[in-house]
Amino acid sequence: MSLLTPRPIACREVVEMLTGYLEGALSRRDHRRIEHHLAHCPHCTAYLSQLRETLRLTGSLVSEDLSPEMQREFGEIYRRWQDDR
Repeated sequence: MSLLTPRPIACREVVEMLTGYLEGALSRRDHRRIEHHLAHCPHCTAYLSQLRETLRLTGSLVSEDLSPEMQREFGEIYRRWQDDR
């Protein structure tokens, strides 16, 4: 591997870093690693596309738009996700 080729990154790491990638919050090194991975991984590229579309569609969504039941359900999903990490 040359100095110009980023260290490989696993799909799971890419998925965990995509929010930072979209927000421009990653280091240059990590940004390059994600870019390199996306150039060669159609699965992560498709996931990123779905994530961007979800953000586009929900960009104007606020918590008041959700019923109390939906707010509770999303809270439970988030808590389970945090516990699994």
